[in-house]
Amino acid sequence: MLSMLIPTINLLALLGSGLMAGLFFAYSNSVMPALAKMPGPQGITAMNQINVVIQNPLFFLIFMGTAVLALILAAAALLGGTARPAWILIGAALYLVGSIAVTMGINVPMNNALAAAGPDSASSAALWAAHLERWVFWNHVRAAACTGSLAAFAMAMR
Repeated sequence: MLSMLIPTINLLALLGSGLMAGLFFAYSNSVMPALAKMPGPQGITAMNQINVVIQNPLFFLIFMGTAVLALILAAAALLGGTARPAWILIGAALYLVGSIAVTMGINVPMNNALAAAGPDSASSAALWAAHLERWVFWNHVRAAACTGSLAAFAMAMR
């Protein structure tokens, strides 16, 4: 039964990876450069608000749902239930490590530190500058990983 669902699960993982790649790309290409032009307190306030608003059911459905699909696909690939297991495993690894692990291990803790410091702290300008540089770098990693995941899941469908 599961083997009949694998193509659909693969398609959904491909779409989820693509949506996340687009989100991360949009941040890197427009949101963060716009925030970087703001003075520290304003940039911090805007970033903190974005970090609150993005935590919504649709975002979590795509972000975490794609992770669940990637895990299902990886298990199926390891158990011999997919036609192109290498592509499935590459897609799953890129998404799980490059999107989920980087987000939870790097970007979220950085966001939490920014929220805890607040925009009016004495060191907010320096904090904001350091946050921008490091956060954007890791966001580029997430965008590239999700794009690679999208491509690998597409190759698995060929």
